[in-house]
Amino acid sequence: MAECTHLDTVEILGAPQEIAGCEECLELGMRWVHLRMCQQCGHIGCCDNSEGKHATAHFESSGHPIIRSVEPGESWSWCYVDELMFELRA
Repeated sequence: MAECTHLDTVEILGAPQEIAGCEECLELGMRWVHLRMCQQCGHIGCCDNSEGKHATAHFESSGHPIIRSVEPGESWSWCYVDELMFELRA
């Protein structure tokens, strides 16, 4: 079974209680589909189904490998480098 080799980069497990939206989309007046949070720095970006694809852009510019969904009822994480989906538990 494949394992994520970047778990040591995780700084943040839980999603914030209130999220205004994708940080870049809010600045640019764009719309997003789903929101993702960087589990290293907490950046909130939009998913790849959104026009801006800001969560992936954040990974590409920062190198922070793991995001999690911050959609209601979702708790999965994704490692861009290892291309793995998984769930982290506190």
